[in-house]
Amino acid sequence: MKTILYAHTGSGNHGCEALVRSTAKLLGNTPILFSTGYEEDLQFGIANIAKLERDTAVSIPRRSAAYVAAACQTKLTKGTRLFTKYAHKDLLDQVQRGDLCLSIGGDNYCYAGTEILGDLNTLFRKKGAKTVLWGCSIDPEALTPEMVKDLRRYDLITVREPLTQAALAVAGITTNVRSVADPAFLLDAQETDLPDRFLAGNTIGLNLSPLILHYTPKKEEALAGFHALVQHILDTTDSAIALLPHVVKTKSNDLEVLEPLFKQFENTGRVLLVPDQNCMRLKYIISQCRLFIGARTHATIAAYSTCVPTLVIGYSVKSKGIATDLFGTEENYVVPIQTIKSDTELISAFGWLEANAKTIKQHLQSVIPAYQEKAHIGRIYLDELTK
Repeated sequence: MKTILYAHTGSGNHGCEALVRSTAKLLGNTPILFSTGYEEDLQFGIANIAKLERDTAVSIPRRSAAYVAAACQTKLTKGTRLFTKYAHKDLLDQVQRGDLCLSIGGDNYCYAGTEILGDLNTLFRKKGAKTVLWGCSIDPEALTPEMVKDLRRYDLITVREPLTQAALAVAGITTNVRSVADPAFLLDAQETDLPDRFLAGNTIGLNLSPLILHYTPKKEEALAGFHALVQHILDTTDSAIALLPHVVKTKSNDLEVLEPLFKQFENTGRVLLVPDQNCMRLKYIISQCRLFIGARTHATIAAYSTCVPTLVIGYSVKSKGIATDLFGTEENYVVPIQTIKSDTELISAFGWLEANAKTIKQHLQSVIPAYQEKAHIGRIYLDELTK
């Protein structure tokens, strides 16, 4: 039996990297990882923990004869499956009866391309493999009738927060669903040199992403709010501010919003831009922060799991669900990007975080060990599936 990880887009998204590393650690073996970001995974050392294979989907030129032929076949059959079989041929060729196939994208079912995930689920099962949707979050409004049929076909769905589990239950998907914590709560922190200007224990980490700006009609107001928040922290504290990118991919790069922020405040001597590095080193740097404010889910998981009081700039069910799981509520712990219409929302939320930091830290210290055990339970469910 082989364990195959797929629906992975590369370690330039350090959340994806964290999922691969923590899943491999949880499995206790060397899985086969099919990646559409092969070079990124080589760069960040994933070949040391997994057998790395290219996912051929990215190697088909969209204007090539092969692409056009496959697309025409797809239209003739009124579905995507023929194209999926062509685009992911190398992946499908490796799958055999009895193999375990884990879709590790986490929130992939929240975005476009779910029909391809559904095709792969069906094709793997036809070959006699077991399929798992691993550590997922799914927005309730994304649950179309077609997606519901697809999700029911998985042998196992592990959900990482209660809001997704509730949405699946409303859709009648329960028998193959199990509750876990995100595997990345188990990610190791790798000690590294702290960047210049970083004050251990007195630095506020800030992660922003261009992705969240797609979820608000008030983009300029939200950006102005982030700038006002940095100025407020400089005016009211003696902390340093570490701007920390967690995704550095071409089409979604946190530096797009962090670099202008850094340039505006660089001359203060208290704002720094953290250099890109692997997710374990980023987690260590986050662990040395006094407080953390983050938009990327796995940047905030790195903070939560090292007991750093954290404010999430949220845009979807996953941020709300994880906060609810940890604290019993999302209120005060998540600021939906859709609600940021001026600088007052962020400054007020930061004030609450700072005033309650000691209590939040104590709470995290008390719940994180059990929460990490909840992540370990995912391995038990996999063992039950393969017996």
